[in-house]
Amino acid sequence: MASSKMISRKMIKLLSPTPPSLRCHKLSFMDHINLPLHSPCAFFYPKIPQNYSNKISQILENSLSKILSFYYPLAGKINNNYTYVDCNDTGAEYLNVGINCPMSQIINNPYNDAVGVVFPQDLPWSSSLNRSPLVVQLSHFDCGGIAVSACTSHTIFDGYCVSKFINDWASTARNMDFKPSPQFSASTFFPLPSETNLSSTLPPTQPSKRHVSRMYNFSSSNLTRLKDMVTKESHVKNPTRIEVASALVHKCGVAMSMEKSGTFKPTLMSHAMNLRPPIPLNTMGNATCIILTTTMTEDEVKLPNFVAKLQKDKQQLRDKLKDMKKDMMPLYTLELGKKAMNIIEKDTHDVYLCSGMTNTGLHKIDFGWGEPVRVTLATHPNKNNFIFMDEQSGDGLNVLITLTKDDMLKFQSNKELLEFASPVVESTK
Repeated sequence: MASSKMISRKMIKLLSPTPPSLRCHKLSFMDHINLPLHSPCAFFYPKIPQNYSNKISQILENSLSKILSFYYPLAGKINNNYTYVDCNDTGAEYLNVGINCPMSQIINNPYNDAVGVVFPQDLPWSSSLNRSPLVVQLSHFDCGGIAVSACTSHTIFDGYCVSKFINDWASTARNMDFKPSPQFSASTFFPLPSETNLSSTLPPTQPSKRHVSRMYNFSSSNLTRLKDMVTKESHVKNPTRIEVASALVHKCGVAMSMEKSGTFKPTLMSHAMNLRPPIPLNTMGNATCIILTTTMTEDEVKLPNFVAKLQKDKQQLRDKLKDMKKDMMPLYTLELGKKAMNIIEKDTHDVYLCSGMTNTGLHKIDFGWGEPVRVTLATHPNKNNFIFMDEQSGDGLNVLITLTKDDMLKFQSNKELLEFASPVVESTK
């Protein structure tokens, strides 16, 4: 098993101090109702050009220092009530770590869990209250390859913002004259209610049992096959690649559940939907709503029927949000979240959680030494979790699937899954 050794740990300070007028960054209602976790993503680079090999850390540190001047809340401290960030220029944590194995041992492991070594120990998906909102780790492998990982506070950033920040950081690393234009104005769209006690808006997370994750790839041609199959067998028009891929993994999840219990159990699948637009694209903060799709019969699980339901649910949400005042959107999102939690607590449905970081350019993050061969996240603490990302070509999809260990053994042998998707790393067993 790979182990790591700390080479150095430091705080990266801002190149330009935060003006006093920006010292207090008000969190929005959307920020407040998100779980205060560190979201972890990692980028693997196996071959570093000779002219970069001795200055990688310096390039990352210098560019991070500059980009933090624009993304200053990431260098501050979240207050205990999750109502504001004290932008005190404390800085971001930066770890330089040696890994005592070649990169191939990590990225060629069938289970994604092996990537945990490139993140600070016990940090992914853990509380971001008493740590820096941003923790970066540069990992050096025995083979000369590196991994760059970033754990960012979900209280301050959603997945869209994480993607925007890392893209801007990479652009700055390649060109120190680059000037990003993030706007930390989410609280003007989603202000915190002044009279409401929000200290326990969301329930605390429960410690998870042992989960495992594997990454599967949907090639562009297989996504086209899925779309064709769905449209030929229904009135569905123009299904997206996320719609058809999530319908398939949902169906495979149902098959897995039925294999265990012998009976069908209703399902609830949630999808996160970006609210940019209607709010501006450069708005930093949490700006997502969830789409809830339920199935009560096996017939509704069939791919054409599920995609039709999902499209209907998406359109209904869009119609509802279109006429809704922006400051009411967080309350509605909270209402949907509580509805989902109620179903989870009653255990009347199997629950599947979907989110995506597609169309964001994460698959080609280039700090100056080329694009990554693998982009991934740490294993999620919630079971039945699906995270969609662009594959390295940009046309297909990778999906990081997290299940219990026993469920994964059933899921990964599903013939319909393997007809349209393939594991990014084949099992050796």
